[in-house]
Amino acid sequence: MKNTKSDRYKRIHNQLRELLAKPGNDISRMATVAALLHHKMKQYFWTGFYLLDDGELIAGPYQGPVACQLLAKNTGVCWAAINKGESIVVPNVHEFPGHIACDSRSNSEIVVPLKNSSGEIIGVLDVDSKDLNAFDEGDRAGLENILELLQVD
Repeated sequence: MKNTKSDRYKRIHNQLRELLAKPGNDISRMATVAALLHHKMKQYFWTGFYLLDDGELIAGPYQGPVACQLLAKNTGVCWAAINKGESIVVPNVHEFPGHIACDSRSNSEIVVPLKNSSGEIIGVLDVDSKDLNAFDEGDRAGLENILELLQVD
């Protein structure tokens, strides 16, 4: 059986589809997504959600080292993804203008917007890796597909 990154994301998607069909609220569903991704993808160092709350971006459910609780407005990769309205893959965070270093061990990052049922961005899924160039278009596609399972309001 092959074990490509694409195959891994498909297996995680299938597992999450079953898990998220069970009762739970938005926070418990995000926590489930963060936990499963964090423990199934070896290059993931920090995996979690930042949620918009009255115009501020605050830490939501996550796995990994302690997070920045509040991200400075319009700064860093998470805000860039919100402001652009699209996923952002950063091969080397040290070369990203305004990068917010919550943990100096992070070297690459991917951020995927989280949308509600009306299509409005309500936060982001943020994943960091200790490795440079840890994420690519395959990660973007896999994570965007997984986030479609979250029917948040």
